[in-house]
Formats: sequence, structure tokens, C-alpha cells
Amino acid sequence: METTPRPAAPEPAAAAPAAEPMLIDDALPRFDVTRAEHLVVDADVATTWDALLDTDLLDVHTPLLDAAFWVRGLPERLRGAQGRAEPASLRLGGDVAMEGWLALGRREQRELALGAIGRFWQPDITWRGAGSPEEFAAFDEPGWGRIAANFSLRPYGRGRTLLSYEARTAVPDAPSRRRFARYWRVVEPFVGHIMRAALRAVAEQARTRAAGGAAA
Repeated sequence: METTPRPAAPEPAAAAPAAEPMLIDDALPRFDVTRAEHLVVDADVATTWDALLDTDLLDVHTPLLDAAFWVRGLPERLRGAQGRAEPASLRLGGDVAMEGWLALGRREQRELALGAIGRFWQPDITWRGAGSPEEFAAFDEPGWGRIAANFSLRPYGRGRTLLSYEARTAVPDAPSRRRFARYWRVVEPFVGHIMRAALRAVAEQARTRAAGGAAA
């Protein structure tokens, strides 16, 4: 009597590796709004990381971006007040030199995170410093909001990098949250535009470096 052999049982699928926690998750795991932008960069992770640290993010200009900053400073100009002194440059490879902002952490060639506490929905922004990443993560005083932002990098195929820029905002009390929601509806398109412009600036710097290395 012939018997048909049973097919071998399929091997169980390997479990997907657990995602690595991100610095921004530790700093601001719960938030009211978030915006994330992504760009594939034609350079490897090491080159893209070096470009990220060296790109002057205050040197990113587009007509819409310039108009957004002009409008942002309008209340002070109408009062005849002197605007706040802005830093001459903002390179993430050095100390964070923008009012109210602090470094939340850095993982080489993977992620860099920043944070700020403020009343940023007002015409004239008020910033409140946080002394450490731990103080930032624990802060929940009504009337103030927290912004956490990060740049993260992942290998993308052969010799390319997926560069991401995320910004999260959390406001602890209902009255301030309502004021922030009205503000966010107006500024979200500008925020997305600024984030994309920053990613393009880093990508251009990385491509230039990669091309120089290939030529050498």
C-alpha cells in the first residue's frame, strides 16, 4: 500500500527584531500633535550624519520660509521693540545656542534630539529653560508646552540613507491646549515647509560630500 508522504511542516517565521527605542520617545512619549518628514539621501549613513552635524540650519532660506519668519517678528516690530538677538548659526554638531532649547541626547549616526519649553502659541513667544533632559521629560506645569524634535537616520538600500525629522508638541492643560490648537491650524503648513527645507539642505550637503569622496 502506497502512502503519500506528508509535506514537511513550514519553519516558523522568525520574529521581527524589536524596534530600538528612540530618544524622542524617552523625552516626550505622549503628545498632542506631531509632524514628521522623511527624505532618502544619496549618501551613506556616516556621510549623512556628518552633513547633519555640519549644516547650518539657520542658513536654510526659501521665499516661504523667509516670509514666515518675517511675519513671526511682526508684533515686536509694530511695538518698535528690538527683536531678540538670534544666534549667528545653528549647527547641531556643537552646543545648542537657541534660546530655550536644550540637547536631549545623541546616538552617533542614529539620532539627535532637542527640546524646548515655552508658550509658543503667543505672538511674542516666551521660552522657559529646562536644565536637563530629565527635567524636560518630567515637566507638566499648566500654561506651558513642550516641543521635542529629532533627526534620525537609517540605512536605505545600498549607499543611501533615510533621513527623518520629527517634531512633537505636548500641552498639559485644556485652556492652553485650545489656544495651541488654534495656533497649530495656522502654522502647521509652515512647519512642514521648514522641516522639508532643512532635510533638503542636509541631503545636498551629504550628496556633495559623497561625490567628493567618490571623486577622490
